[in-house]
Amino acid sequence: MILKSFLLTLALLLITPHAFPQEGISREARVDKLFATWDKPESPGCAVGVIKDGRIIYQHGYGVASLDYGIPISAKTVFNIASTSKQFTAASVASLARQGKLSLDDDIHKFLPELPTYSSPVTVRQLIYHTSGIREYPHLMQLAGLYEQNATTDEVLKMIARQKELNFKPGSEYLYSNSGYLLLAQIVKAASGKSLREFAQENIFQPLGMSHTSFVDDGKEIVKNRATGYSTRPGGFSVELALHPHVGNGGLLTSVEDLFLWDQNFYANKIGGGAELISQLTTAGTLNSGEKIDYAFGLDVETYRGLKVIGHGGASYGFTSDMIRFPEQRFSVICLCNLSNIESGRLTRQIADIYLADEFKGSDVASNLPPPKVVQVPEQELNAVAGSYFNFASNNFRRIFVKNGKLFYSRGGSESELAPLGDNRFLMLGVPDRIEIAFKRPRAGGPLQMFTSANGKVFIVHDSVTPATYTPQQLADFAGKYHSDEIEATYTVTLSGDKLMLTRTGLDTDTPLTLQFAETFFAPGTGTLRFTRNKDRISGFSLSTGRVRALRFAKVN
Repeated sequence: MILKSFLLTLALLLITPHAFPQEGISREARVDKLFATWDKPESPGCAVGVIKDGRIIYQHGYGVASLDYGIPISAKTVFNIASTSKQFTAASVASLARQGKLSLDDDIHKFLPELPTYSSPVTVRQLIYHTSGIREYPHLMQLAGLYEQNATTDEVLKMIARQKELNFKPGSEYLYSNSGYLLLAQIVKAASGKSLREFAQENIFQPLGMSHTSFVDDGKEIVKNRATGYSTRPGGFSVELALHPHVGNGGLLTSVEDLFLWDQNFYANKIGGGAELISQLTTAGTLNSGEKIDYAFGLDVETYRGLKVIGHGGASYGFTSDMIRFPEQRFSVICLCNLSNIESGRLTRQIADIYLADEFKGSDVASNLPPPKVVQVPEQELNAVAGSYFNFASNNFRRIFVKNGKLFYSRGGSESELAPLGDNRFLMLGVPDRIEIAFKRPRAGGPLQMFTSANGKVFIVHDSVTPATYTPQQLADFAGKYHSDEIEATYTVTLSGDKLMLTRTGLDTDTPLTLQFAETFFAPGTGTLRFTRNKDRISGFSLSTGRVRALRFAKVN
């Protein structure tokens, strides 16, 4: 979550809160200006609601809900809110716990006996907080060459059930997982005897009067006032469709008007449980180590410009959404869009910048830190930290190198200069936030580690790894067919000249493998392959993406 918060802050800092003139232009006009790009009859767009002290103080629709029929967007338009749905799934589970039909500390096998026995039990609570370690099913489907939106829920559940290993020991880490919330929907059904759609309707939507809100798992179902989801293409837009949308992790259709009713429930709870339930839904979780995370019951709990903010965003099948609440200011923003490249999370915060300008306590940038003092160091000190670094948990590779007497940080094809601060500490130049890189050895004589921090807080650690080079003859050892029972897929590695190529189900073209370090290669669009040996012969590889770790492939003889 630290990394996620940092990336959001990094993006938002590119746009100052005073980008609009403050005198002579109403706040509503400044909000309208944010959406001017889409506020036209030939464009998809967004519905926006601004809430203060229990009432909607501004709501507006920009663009059209259906390009086929030119229907304008309004606060009544129904959108797929994607992962913003998760808070309703989590609230349903919390309600079941209060009804005594489950415990948050129940082993999930009590409700899902078809799942394999893991090395450590996984609890319902860990699914809610994304600390279960269960692999991300959209990544698994993509690796298997399958289209997630065309797979039924039963097919997805079978994919999850085939996974023999977890990403990590349950409770030891936070890692966002749509699989966990898909499983929570199944747990609601097992514990209550009702589908998530039915349970949420009876226990949340009806009591709150949310008459245009429902979990919908059938892409062919007719829904009144529903917007069509779009993506961009040269010269216009194309329709995004999901034959089998999945509920729990997403799948909720709703409107700005209905979400206003949900927002107000956090101040005057009407669904049972009172203030105690609201506190539970908005309290962030804790790892086994005692470390707090920034995620509660389907809600991110963070700080924006010095103020506490609770919310969640989502993106799926041509829709993006974001809903944030500043509880101490009794202020909320809802932004629901039907175009895949609209950054709804950025827009909600820009709207907050307009309305809460006088209430912000300061920037998220740690202005209290002493100003960095750049020093000169010998080039040999720069060379001492140059090399390759890898974070095995997040599958994150970085390269540090010296060029023209300066140190550079390379990631994903871009570079940033690192200015020395002394004692193996460096300041990253050319970025709006204060990013520092430090190199340390955990023990005398041990391998070097790279610590990356934003505004004084470390958010990722990389281990130094050994670079490697291979001759074409040595690369030939890696060629062959590799099979994974867990995703029922076979990959082929071939040698083409002096380059390894990956042939994978679901890809029309072969993918070149880029050597990262010893016996470890990166395949764009797939992930990192770490080959294993048995008696000096290649026996297989483990494949890792951001949310799938060490998926095992065995070499086929």
